[in-house]
Amino acid sequence: MTDPALLDDPYPLLAQWRAAGPMLRSGEGRWVATTHSAVSAVLRNRALGRLWTDWEPAEQMEPFNTLHRNQLMENEPPEHTRMRRLLAGAFARGHVERMAPRIETLADAMLDDLESDLREGRPVDLLARYAEPMPVFVIADLLGVPREDHVRLRDWSQAIVHMYEQGVGDDVRAAAVQASSEFAAYVRDVVALRRAEPGEDLVSDLIAEREEGAGTRAGGFSDDELVATVVLLLNAGHEASVNVFGNGMHALLSHPDQQARVTGGEVSAATALEELIRYDAPLQMFERTATKDVDVAGVTVRAGETVACLMGSANRDPAAFEAADTFDVGRDPNPHVGFGMGLHFCLGAPLARVELEITVRRLLDRFPTIALHGAAPRRPTWVLRGYESLEVTL
Repeated sequence: MTDPALLDDPYPLLAQWRAAGPMLRSGEGRWVATTHSAVSAVLRNRALGRLWTDWEPAEQMEPFNTLHRNQLMENEPPEHTRMRRLLAGAFARGHVERMAPRIETLADAMLDDLESDLREGRPVDLLARYAEPMPVFVIADLLGVPREDHVRLRDWSQAIVHMYEQGVGDDVRAAAVQASSEFAAYVRDVVALRRAEPGEDLVSDLIAEREEGAGTRAGGFSDDELVATVVLLLNAGHEASVNVFGNGMHALLSHPDQQARVTGGEVSAATALEELIRYDAPLQMFERTATKDVDVAGVTVRAGETVACLMGSANRDPAAFEAADTFDVGRDPNPHVGFGMGLHFCLGAPLARVELEITVRRLLDRFPTIALHGAAPRRPTWVLRGYESLEVTL
């Protein structure tokens, strides 16, 4: 998992691993699921769950541990079932539908800001000026917090998710702990404000779901769960959206024939988006732990053993995708695993699809001849795969 080739272009190496078998043993002693069928089987198997283990030293890492110990993604039933029901209930109050026109307006305003630079031939970094602020603005609107806080929100989010990489150092840990403390304090202030002055925002509806559930672990969110849920929404919504856009647009602009299929109207942005998600996965690995002995793809995973699902490998499996290494914006069906599967399927997938479809569509509608400007540098991470910048010109 530490091969430098994974950072630049992981897919030849992932193909070698798939050829070696659907379930492999890594050098660290954990199982690795390499194929679409094996990854799908792991993600769907209820005996393979997300079992949170606190980072050590526990006292020092407590702010970070508290956020994860109390969030939906790191819990299994019955707690996961309760929290997912509450979050789904809050989302069901029309938030995705209300956000779509706001995202259209926001995208147009941000593209207005880019237009003079592009028309005058100056390179524009699409990540810094469009893709990175967009999901933070969207989540800020969704949660009912000021857009001008987007820099703090983004910085906190990035500091926390850096912990998901392999072999992080003390500096990354310290930054994550500080970000967790500051982010949690910020959310508690927002929750207190929304309790006093409810609005048409998701935090108000999460509080309402909590109150209707009596605010107990048997019913509604606890205070720590409410804070952790809001933090999760930003962390997951921001990092995934930025990297889907960056990886996907780089692939699209690197294939002018495919770009022309979208800009010319042959393929809709909604259909193309699924290939942008599949082709260069923003989340390359997702772990599950066996709660009991379970058979997967001909091997027995013992209770307590971990399985690393290689999402990018699954999305390039020729057994599941015809011409799997070919970028095809019209690919249909497209059973990628970009939003997960099973119990932990991404609850925010509908909002993510709306946001990304609008972001891509409005960009290509406005600038159909947009093109890459030089090489795009990669971030020095693999689990969360993305670019540092993505410069474009007309």
